Amino acid sequence: MDNQLFLSLISGVFIGAAAAYLGTLMLSKKMSVVAGPLAHLALPGVALAIIFHFSLFFGVFPFIILGIIFIWFLEKKTKLPLENLAAITFAFGVGSALLILSINEAEEALIGNINNISLIEGLLVISIALIIFYLTNKIYLRMMLINIHEELAQTSGIDINFYNFLYLLAIGLTVAIGVYLVGGLITVALIATPSAVAKNLSNNLKTYQFWAIACGITMTIIGILLGRFYSLPTGPMIVVTGVLFFILTVFFKKNKDIPANEK
Repeated sequence: MDNQLFLSLISGVFIGAAAAYLGTLMLSKKMSVVAGPLAHLALPGVALAIIFHFSLFFGVFPFIILGIIFIWFLEKKTKLPLENLAAITFAFGVGSALLILSINEAEEALIGNINNISLIEGLLVISIALIIFYLTNKIYLRMMLINIHEELAQTSGIDINFYNFLYLLAIGLTVAIGVYLVGGLITVALIATPSAVAKNLSNNLKTYQFWAIACGITMTIIGILLGRFYSLPTGPMIVVTGVLFFILTVFFKKNKDIPANEK
């Protein structure tokens, strides 16, 4: 195994695992779809990185963080649903990216290119993935309580605005590193697919989290290796692998739910 493939695999595993863990919280909050529009907010940063030939990380990160702060501020001021505000960021991200980047140059922005990640970028990605794990773990139970009963959470002394900001920050960081793996077009799949697979396989919170992380890691490894072996785009290969896993678990769940006397 050459060094570049090893670096791609290690970086991809951390991205896939962190995105899957956060996805278990986002699915319970029914917000997996929000990650898609937020990922498109990264496209202008990707476009600038491509045009001016600097690290993808330094193009994506400022746009994502500023976007998260902007959405959090607007949610407080307007009381509009996050889904609506995320849709606005989707329109801005795609529109502004296509203004400064031609369609012919947009492949890396849209579907990612983990195979070209540098050592420095890999270390940054791994560090951010560990921060995402820590942050998600810290907010997990409180965010679930906020989701179940916001008024009860508030009377329990939970600062809802603060935890919503931390939650959005975790999403933003996940999107920022997810762009490396699958691009800005399909980042939502890294978050939504493993949690959907885990939902079909688990019967409690611990196994739900375990299967999601296992799926995120496995689909990433298989996608990178198949993409490399067959010279196919890595990002779409990872997403297709995850969806195939989900389809398999749908049939597994169906059979598991059939009473024994009816099999």
